Amino acid sequence: MSYKAKFRVWRGEGGEGRLEDFTVEVNEGEVVLDILHRLQATQAPDLAVRWNCKAGKCGSCSVEINGKPRLGCMTRMSTFEEDEVITVTPLRTFPVIKDLVCDVSFNYEKARQIPSFTPPDDVKPGEYRMQQVDVERSQEFRKCIECYLCQNVCHVIRDHEENKPSFAGPRFLMRIAELDMHPYDVADRKDIAQDEHGLGFCNITKCCTEVCPEHIKITDNALIPMKERVVDRRYDPIVWLGNKIFKRSSAKS
Repeated sequence: MSYKAKFRVWRGEGGEGRLEDFTVEVNEGEVVLDILHRLQATQAPDLAVRWNCKAGKCGSCSVEINGKPRLGCMTRMSTFEEDEVITVTPLRTFPVIKDLVCDVSFNYEKARQIPSFTPPDDVKPGEYRMQQVDVERSQEFRKCIECYLCQNVCHVIRDHEENKPSFAGPRFLMRIAELDMHPYDVADRKDIAQDEHGLGFCNITKCCTEVCPEHIKITDNALIPMKERVVDRRYDPIVWLGNKIFKRSSAKS
C-alpha cells in the first residue's frame, strides 16, 4: 500500500535558504529518512542529509520534523495523517552547512573540555572493584548516542548565543555527572561543573529529557543530583564547617 505525501524541506546554505515543496511516494513501514532518500533519488539529487546507521544508534540523522527535534530514521510515516504536510528543517541551534546538515562542532569542542576519567594513583586498573549499584547508577548515561537533540532544545544554548562559551549543555553536564558518580574518579568535578561548564545556567525545564531518543532522564538522574552536590559543597553550613576544619588540620600536619 502506498500513497503520495506532501513534504516541505529546507534547502539552502550559508545562512540563507527556503522551504521547498515536494510530493513524494510513501510505502508502508517507511520512516522520514526513507522519504528523504527517495527525494534524493527522484527529485533533489543535491539534497544534503546526514545519516549513518539507520537504526537509531548513531544520532547522525537529527532534524526537526514539524518543529520537533527527532531522528529521521526513527520517525515513522504512519504517525502522520496521509494528507498532512510534513516539514523537515535542520536543527535550529547550530549553523547550517547545507540543507539539513548542521555544523555541530560546538559539541566536539565541549567534549574536549571535559577532563577524562581520573583514577587514583594507588590503585592499578586491574585492581578496580566496584559494587553493582555503582555500575548501574551511571549505566543509563552511557546509552547516549550523541544525537545532540538535547543540546538543540536547551534554551540556554538555543536562545542565548552569549552563553555558548561558558555552558557545556545537558549532554556534557551529564557526562560530568556520570564521572562524578564513579567511585574511582578522583577529579573534583563539582567546582568544574559550576565554574567552567555553567551548571548554574540550567533551570531544569526538562526539555532535554523530553526529546532524548534513548529516554535518558537527563534532568532527574544527572543534572539535579549534580546541582544538589554542588549546593552541599558550597552552601551547606555543616559541610562548609567540616571543610574548614579539614583544611586547617591538613595545614597543621
